[in-house]
Amino acid sequence: MKTHPPSTHCSTRRRGLFALSGLLVLVVALVGFGVAAPVRAVNPSQVGSENVLPAFMRGAIIRATYDGDTDDLLTAGLGQAGLQGAAPVAADPLNPTAAELRRLAIYTNYRAIVDVTPGSGYGTLYGPAVGTGATASGKIAGKEYLAYADDGTGAQNVTMMVQIPTTFDPQNACLVTAPSSGSRGVYGAIGGVGEWALKRGCAVAYTDKGTGMGYHDLTAGTVNLLTGERSTVADAGLNANFVATFDQDWATANPNRIAVKHAHSQQNPEADWGLHVLQSIEFAFYILNLPENYGTDDGGTNRRALVTDNTLVIAAGVSNGGGASLRAAELDTEGWIDGVAVSEPNVNPTQRRDLRIEAGDELWALPNHSRGLLDYYTFLNIYAPCAVRDASLATAPFNLVPAALGDARCASLATQGLVNGTTVEEQAADALTRIRAYGMVEEQLVLLPSHHAFTVFESIALLYTYSYGQFSVSDNLCGFSYAAADGTFAPTAADATLMANIFSTGNGIPPTGAIAIINDRSLGGPLVSRVSVGSNGQADQNLEGALCLRRLATGVDENGETLTGDELAQSERVRAGATAVRASGNLQGKPTVIVHGRADSVIPVNYAGRAYFGLNQLVEGEASKLHYYEILNAQHFDAFNGFAGFNTRYVPIHHYALEALDLIYAHLTTGAALPPSQVIPALPREPGEAAGTAVPITETNVPPALEEPLRTNRIIFLEQDKLVRIGATIRSVYLPLLTQ
Repeated sequence: MKTHPPSTHCSTRRRGLFALSGLLVLVVALVGFGVAAPVRAVNPSQVGSENVLPAFMRGAIIRATYDGDTDDLLTAGLGQAGLQGAAPVAADPLNPTAAELRRLAIYTNYRAIVDVTPGSGYGTLYGPAVGTGATASGKIAGKEYLAYADDGTGAQNVTMMVQIPTTFDPQNACLVTAPSSGSRGVYGAIGGVGEWALKRGCAVAYTDKGTGMGYHDLTAGTVNLLTGERSTVADAGLNANFVATFDQDWATANPNRIAVKHAHSQQNPEADWGLHVLQSIEFAFYILNLPENYGTDDGGTNRRALVTDNTLVIAAGVSNGGGASLRAAELDTEGWIDGVAVSEPNVNPTQRRDLRIEAGDELWALPNHSRGLLDYYTFLNIYAPCAVRDASLATAPFNLVPAALGDARCASLATQGLVNGTTVEEQAADALTRIRAYGMVEEQLVLLPSHHAFTVFESIALLYTYSYGQFSVSDNLCGFSYAAADGTFAPTAADATLMANIFSTGNGIPPTGAIAIINDRSLGGPLVSRVSVGSNGQADQNLEGALCLRRLATGVDENGETLTGDELAQSERVRAGATAVRASGNLQGKPTVIVHGRADSVIPVNYAGRAYFGLNQLVEGEASKLHYYEILNAQHFDAFNGFAGFNTRYVPIHHYALEALDLIYAHLTTGAALPPSQVIPALPREPGEAAGTAVPITETNVPPALEEPLRTNRIIFLEQDKLVRIGATIRSVYLPLLTQ
């Protein structure tokens, strides 16, 4: 059996996570107060112990075996070439089968994370048929298990999935967590973590973290099942991924509205993301130890052969999945996890006033680092629609929102005294200055127009306000709802084909597929939020809705006055939910690698990667084994890199997510040292001969983390100054800052 290097394990034995699923919510609430979680009597670290289905699992386990030819774990039978081609289409698009939905979901989710365009690195630096353990086609044979974790009510129904490749070696057993990125469904991490793990012969523990893919059409009365098919609420029963609780009178008065699980489950699933990752690990061990896999049948009693002491466990993930795995490592007091490798994590570090971040001539102190996601998104949702009209962003990629809408936002902000200037040029420049001063770095600003065009700021601000406050869809928060829209931008019945396939094509955060964001308070009747009309008669991209979300996030109005009445009560709920997702920074000595692109304007480095690194250094001190790599010329959405304007600016952060896994795996299996924290000077591709193209990427563009980086690229923490320094300067590392 496999053993780990002595430094990676303590001598204490590890036990099951929870005995009673009904205590899950209580456990999460008490963790912050140091109350021990109840544990199962059976010790899963002991070979030969009884293999018992975890109490938090409910309902049937769906099993499938894939031959690696007609269908497979990684590409759903499409292979590396097929993932680069056209999307698969169901024989009857109105009634796709579970197998057809799975294939389309894998295709969509893979391409949502990875740039598959020619010259991007797909097929050379990464891809199903590239690297250690890859097959010629990229297909991987094996078994797949799908089930729900729940508290028994069906209100949670967190999707769990385990994949076991045929190359899994019980003598060198490994398991990798793959919580979905964003609000995606359970296949959301297939192209990132799943690919790396399956090619290595590791089993993969997936979870959708309780966020997707649940879409409840309130008028049609239809929902998604575990495997993605649409069903009526009555027929679905507890097998529905999500059934909304709502006021029927509101739904009747507002037809065709759609409730979305992450927004409207009234669970605030992010508070439990770490818990769900730990549950996915425990469920994976149960599956691995079934007699049909690697466990034994002892006279009718299923006994374990694979346990935490002879199986390497790596927590991994991208974006929300990365944040979930960090939170799991923080919660993991029993040693389920050996190491962590995450990319661009959506993590909300606990704010420390004594922490500062320095890069070059810039110094960030609270409140301009460690901001919570809802704080910076409600801020960006106000100012970005005006800032994109600044002359410096005129040629930024995907600056597509009509200028008149941006001008109207600027004018409305000026009227309320929220920006300075008498012209659009002055107002946009002021809005951009405010964003820059809020903690974003220069490299992130050029991405504001594209992210605004694709409704990133409004969609996330809205969804997380609903989620943190645990509001129902019929609370109609700030006048927002979700629905399909017709040619006049008014709500309408959703397209039947799009809804039938939304499990596979949706990303869990509207606008997506068939669903738009609606402003129910628009003058003249509900309209898509961006083109709606405010009470001032202006089509200013629903500034009133944006300001309402901001008030709920901060607890004060535009004049800095404390809210009163219903808004205060709503805000208290939202802010309590935001507090519940703060990370402690205590990784409990686990070897950890975080990679983060400096140009990331979805999860900016000052709010997440840099800040979490600093928090961890304060909390763990010399016991910390966290290594932080900040990648130049890398942003959040690799899928954008195939477009003109992106292809000559950015390298794939995906490449470094894979490198993080390689580094952690080597460290845990061979004892190889992890390179020190550093800035990695990745180089964008050169322009190609044809306009809008780029020359193919090579390894020269994506240098590795170095064991001895240049001093100017080192990232260090100065204990004396409580300072994260991004790139050393000519000053002595112990010389107090001149600004002190």
